Amino acid sequence: MIFIEIALLSCLVPYLLGSLSFSIIVSKLLFHKDVREFGSGNAGMTNILRTFGKGAAALTLIGDMGKGFLAVWLNWKFIGSVVDGAPAIFCIYLAAFFAVIGHIYPVFFGFKGGKAVAVSAGTIIGIQPLLVLPLLVIFAVVLAIWKMVSLSSISCAVAYPIVTFCYYYFSGWYSPEIVATATVGSVIVAALVIWLHRGNIARIKAGTEYKFFQKKGRDQ
Repeated sequence: MIFIEIALLSCLVPYLLGSLSFSIIVSKLLFHKDVREFGSGNAGMTNILRTFGKGAAALTLIGDMGKGFLAVWLNWKFIGSVVDGAPAIFCIYLAAFFAVIGHIYPVFFGFKGGKAVAVSAGTIIGIQPLLVLPLLVIFAVVLAIWKMVSLSSISCAVAYPIVTFCYYYFSGWYSPEIVATATVGSVIVAALVIWLHRGNIARIKAGTEYKFFQKKGRDQ
């Protein structure tokens, strides 16, 4: 019964945190406008960068990554003294998933949010900061070669479960149950991010996807 209650809290609190869409908050507080009314209509960092500039984008990035980190960190702090092992890892990834869901479908902003790349990165930092390093390298290399933020994000999502499995498996002191739980959790989060970029994937195939530093184009 205690585990069920913890699992429910691992859904509810992260979802509410995820629903704090900082691109919308920043655009409304600083510019008295809704970023979703401009560009691609996406409540994400790329759209707010192109619409309101680097300062607004930086605040959005910090806020969205911060809420992802906080959702996982608070969950770690709460469940650490109650459950451990695979059940604890399950709750952590549950928190990460619902933080992402909250960002995509924010209850505070009419269930119309963004594509959850920054908040996903925040949850990864909260779960295991070391996993961010190889993903940052992948993001930077793909961006440098193809100039597409969306392709960089998709590449990181594809790599995330592989990096997660390798970390937990080769760490040695994790049980098979923890390795499996962490890997499955990362697959679910990654699959959600990739699914949200299905429109970008279609544009990449068609050769019409927005490339970074272009003056005009579609947002990720």
